[in-house]
Amino acid sequence: MTKVFPNASFTVGDAAISEKPPQRKLLPAAETREEAILTVWKKSLLFNCNGFTVFDSKGDLVFRVDNYMDGNKGEMLLMDANGNPLLTIRRKKMSLGDHWFVYEGETMVNPRFSVKKSMNIMNTKCLAYVNNRSNSVVYEIEGSYSRRNCAVYDDKRRVVAEIKRKEAVGKVAFGTDVFRLIVRPEYTETESAMALLIVLDQMFGSSKR
Repeated sequence: MTKVFPNASFTVGDAAISEKPPQRKLLPAAETREEAILTVWKKSLLFNCNGFTVFDSKGDLVFRVDNYMDGNKGEMLLMDANGNPLLTIRRKKMSLGDHWFVYEGETMVNPRFSVKKSMNIMNTKCLAYVNNRSNSVVYEIEGSYSRRNCAVYDDKRRVVAEIKRKEAVGKVAFGTDVFRLIVRPEYTETESAMALLIVLDQMFGSSKR
């Protein structure tokens, strides 16, 4: 049995998980002036659901995504530890490319930002572009999601967030379903970084890229 996070107390499948995980509000990295290092587990806390369960560096539950298997695969809700809606991630219908919008809470107006899959064959490193409300590119995502090795760059080519493999503990290695999301202080919205990760999983979760 592989222990995913330090506050785990019982097991679901092959990983340990707390029956009532500790819950606390995660401050934006910009407020703490420190990196936010999250452990992302690609598994829902609920039976018969797909999703994500996310813990901070202390092992406390901070984010969750619970999608029923037969539900709408074009829409996901990012929640806090208590199940309160934070962001709705919805795929754009009738789009030529893979294009997603991220909205505040459960609203469906004035998206906070959008994420569009890169179709540029001259730049194979780029996975996706992040546009603000005025449709200007504010971030580029490069790397390989399938290998859990991605970086989010701002317009000054600074790395503001990263997806990385979780280091092995002793002789036990974690698979690709347990990995890290690192949010730098320059990226003020930790929940937005988690939304980017969710979109990448929708775009590249079943590919080799």
